[in-house]
Parts: sequence; C-alpha cells; structure tokens
Amino acid sequence: MHSGAPSLPATPVVATFVAMTRPRTFMAPGRVNLMGDHTDYNDGFVLPLAIDRACTVTMAPGARVNEVIARSTTLEGAVTVHTDGRDDPRTVEPAWGGFVAGVVRVLEQRGVGVEPSELTIDTTVPVGSGLSSSSALAVALTLALAGTPLDRLDAALAASTAETLATGVPGGLMDQLASLFGRAGHALLIDCRSNEVIPVPIPPSIAVLVVHCGVPRTLVGSAYASRRAGCEATARSLGITALRDATPEQVRGDRRARHVVAENTRVLATADALPGGDLSVLGPLLLESHASLRDDYEVSTPELDVLAELLVECGAAGARLTGAGFGGCVVALAQRNHADDVLAKTALRYRAATGLEPTGFVARAVDGARRLD
Repeated sequence: MHSGAPSLPATPVVATFVAMTRPRTFMAPGRVNLMGDHTDYNDGFVLPLAIDRACTVTMAPGARVNEVIARSTTLEGAVTVHTDGRDDPRTVEPAWGGFVAGVVRVLEQRGVGVEPSELTIDTTVPVGSGLSSSSALAVALTLALAGTPLDRLDAALAASTAETLATGVPGGLMDQLASLFGRAGHALLIDCRSNEVIPVPIPPSIAVLVVHCGVPRTLVGSAYASRRAGCEATARSLGITALRDATPEQVRGDRRARHVVAENTRVLATADALPGGDLSVLGPLLLESHASLRDDYEVSTPELDVLAELLVECGAAGARLTGAGFGGCVVALAQRNHADDVLAKTALRYRAATGLEPTGFVARAVDGARRLD
C-alpha cells in the first residue's frame, strides 16, 4: 500500500490571532472521490482529490459582543449565533446556519475561543452534487473561527463533528481530509483507520470528468444512515472492528458487506495504476465500482446509471457514481485531449434520454484548505 511514501505532515493551517483588525479569507475546496465509496466509515480506503470548486469564508471583526453573524452570497437569510456555543445546530434557521453553530460549539468544547465576528460565505461547489459542499463549508468555517492553531487532522476532526451536529447524519472523515490535505495534480490515498494520507500523481494525459445528473442528492433523506448501521451490525456479527477487516469469504452472502470489501481492493488497485495512466486498467475498475454500488450497495439511481453508461459510450474509459449516491454526480476518466468532446456528446445524449440538464466539467486537482489573504 505505497508503504514507502510518507504521509503529509500535519502542518498548522490556522493562524493565531489576538485582535482582528482587517478581514481574513479562508478557502476550503470540495472534492470528487475517484474510487472508494461507503468504505470510509468502515475503516477502509478512499481515493479522492480536492477540486477547483471551493467554499470561502471572509471573516471581519464583529460589531456585536459575543455573537457571530454570518451571511451567504448564494443562500438565503442571515444567521446569528452566540460565541459560547449555546445555540443548538439542529434548530438554527436557515438550515445552513447550523454549520456555523456546529463549528462554534465544537471549537468551544475543545477550549478554542471564538471571537465576535461577521462572516461572508461564498461557494462554487454545487450544492447537492456529491462533491462535498457541506464539508467544504464546515472546513472553511473551522479555519476561520478557530482562535488557536489547529493542525490539519485536528481541523478535519472538528469540522466533521460540526457537520454531524448540523445535519444529524454520521459521516466518515474522507471529505474533510480531502479538503484539508489536497495537493495540486494528485489524488489522495487515504487510510480511514490511521488517517494516513498519501499523494498519488494524476498523469497530465488523463482527465477527471465530473458530471451532475440533474437530480440533487441529500443524505438526510436518504438511506445513508441505515447503510452505515447495517455495516456496523455485520462487523459485530463477524467479531471484527470494521468491515475493512473482513475477507471476501466472510461476506460472500452479504451484498452490502461484499461491496465494501471489494471496493477497498479496487481503491488500492486504482491507486497503484493511476500514476502510470493506463486507462485499460483504470476504466474497468470504475465500471466494477459502479456496478457494485448499483447492485450490491443499492445507492444508485436510474439517472446515474444512464449517465455512467453514456459517458463510456461517448469515449470515457470508465465511469461510476461518486459520493454517497442517491443522486448527484458521476466521475469518469478519459484521455485529456478527448475530454471536452466526451462531455459535449454525453450532455447531448443524456438530455435527450432523460429530459434533465447535466452539468459537467473537467476537474483540476488543487491544493487544500488554507488562508488566502
């Protein structure tokens, strides 16, 4: 498992401030997961990349004592929460304000003081796309509101806890780690048990295509939580810590667990093949993953299935749903010099087949969350 490569250092990304005298801006990218879905909360492996779509939070000194006031340029309403963390993230309105309250509460519980401030939130990560718009928001808020240095792993843990408080959905740590540890031109092989992060080069000859199927994804209204609970129950019945430890023989008759075990193998195989850029190896791995997510884990939709099929028919080497499923995006790999043509042809045929409007782009792997100014 790339044992000779070092993990990224936990470099602090949050600067200490004593008294804010001018606005500060923090950026956290979204991510697309190239391989490994529903493996993160099973202590498994994932292979995401931070993408050139991001959430930014600009923080200015607050005019009101003991309050954080947040406004969004893309979402309606404004939010006011107390700096002592008293506000329940699940009851704050509008709902996106729960992320502000969640981050404040988590930081206060960790003994990290939150200053009175005014926040302006902007994002280019499509909401409900499976590209981690929620985690990008949580990470950007964590970096902006923390008043003492946090290394990248601590920031990921804090953001993940805040997101769970805001949504009520227990997630893994992949999204936050990808946003914080992103490296330009690389995917990230993440061991979700040890939180080791290993950069994996993406050859310039390969393009990562991301296409939204036109159907928004929502974890709160999906079967995500029940899938996770089922995996945990299976692990207990096998007497193991998590499904990462299961063998193919142990899970042969359990479709959900069978997906997790096979998907972990596919992640490692993809990480090994990616630097060489052999699409004849990478493409089938993506197709196998989509079939497993569709048939064994049952998190695909007819729209995602059609989109993945059309991407391959239009020239991609392979395609799979990305993220938790239940809507959102498909990720595909193609030769870079054919990428725009593949996207254009797929959009035309998908629109005709479904009546839905797809939104596609070539994703660029970027560096992780940081202060911009």
